[in-house]
Amino acid sequence: MTLRIALLVSLSLLGACAVGPDYSKPEVAVPPAFKESGWKVAQPADAAPKGKWWEIFNDPVLNALEEQVEISNYSLKSAEARYRQARAAVDGARSQLYPDLGYRFGATRAGGREKDLVNSYSASAVAGWEPDLWGRIRRTVEASSANEQASAADLAGVKLALQAQLATAYFSLRVTDAGRAILDDTVKAFQTSYDLTQNRYRAGVAAKADVVQAESQLLSVKSQVLDIRASRATLEHAIAVLVGKAPADFALETIPFANRVPDIPAGLPSTLLERRPDIAGAERRMAAANAQIGIAKAAYFPDLSLSATAGSASATAGKLFDASGFVWSIGAQLAGTLIDFGARSAQVESARAGYDAAVADYRGTVLGGFQEVEDNLATIHWLGEAFVVQEQAVRAARESVALTLNQYKAGTASYLNVALVQASQLSEERTMVQLVGRRLAASVALVRSIGGDWQPPS
Repeated sequence: MTLRIALLVSLSLLGACAVGPDYSKPEVAVPPAFKESGWKVAQPADAAPKGKWWEIFNDPVLNALEEQVEISNYSLKSAEARYRQARAAVDGARSQLYPDLGYRFGATRAGGREKDLVNSYSASAVAGWEPDLWGRIRRTVEASSANEQASAADLAGVKLALQAQLATAYFSLRVTDAGRAILDDTVKAFQTSYDLTQNRYRAGVAAKADVVQAESQLLSVKSQVLDIRASRATLEHAIAVLVGKAPADFALETIPFANRVPDIPAGLPSTLLERRPDIAGAERRMAAANAQIGIAKAAYFPDLSLSATAGSASATAGKLFDASGFVWSIGAQLAGTLIDFGARSAQVESARAGYDAAVADYRGTVLGGFQEVEDNLATIHWLGEAFVVQEQAVRAARESVALTLNQYKAGTASYLNVALVQASQLSEERTMVQLVGRRLAASVALVRSIGGDWQPPS
């Protein structure tokens, strides 16, 4: 009768709501539009496809490298394994909703100085169940599911970060190659100037100081060539590790550098922020933290445990399964805490504080996302303006070098003037290439800040 009453009570209470607050996503203040470049905010969607965003740069070598990240990168494999751990935790939590079924087999032999030896054999099936009367297990499943989804967002975030890191390193290497090409051309130009000063010195129309200055200028640029080769090697090694290869087994051929900075359509709906993996993960951690409040509150209520055993016992193994040896038992146990000196209330307060922290983290992540987008949009815009001006500066520097060299050959200008305008040209040329590199890096950063490319999801 006791077990029947317990079963009826537990089944009637199973349909009750779980204790603790149900999760409701908090509001975040979102501006109606981005300040930079006329971008506007649309409905966020973290499930929207990120796409092969690197293809917007139209670089076949980069495309091939990016495909290798998902296959061979070990940091990504580690993140994927952590996601599988989180997924297994959900299955483990959900299994607590169902009874445990098991078995026991035993054999004993007992005796004493004045007693005969006695054998005992037993075999039984065992069942146990703890009904989720107050929703503790359901809240645990809820928290585990939210953590699994957060882990999935973490995996997507690691993937996006590695892809962006690879693209940034790749463009840095190409900018380095372009800088090396400029230096190589400069070495040739300075070698010509050095030969010219030597010939003029031998002819008695130039001073020894001109030769020394030309030689110093030439050697300085040769030194820069060696330095930039070291930088390229470091970048190449970094790319090798990102695609899961040993640096010794990886090499990237030097190819002509092209300005492939993609255009950003004005007024394109962003569909971003909550497409960003870190924001999606922060939102899911809020849900998990909210479920923890219910788990803590469930500790105020008693736990009901139900158990049942059916089996057989016999003094001989041959009669173990005879009907005469059949035994059974059923039972119920209700257990709770009367006085804990504030332990449970402290756990509830701790869970509430954890939820408040998760809300603050989420809102801060969203706000930081807006800042990153604004920063990158502004950087791309103003660097584009600077590049146009810098192109004009390079043309002027090249013309100045040509004019000054002609004046030097005619004897109307000193070699110091030649050295100054040549150094200025080298600086302007390298600045232009670096601007391209910074614009490419900002474009990659923008992709990362919006969680993928800026193509509208289908």
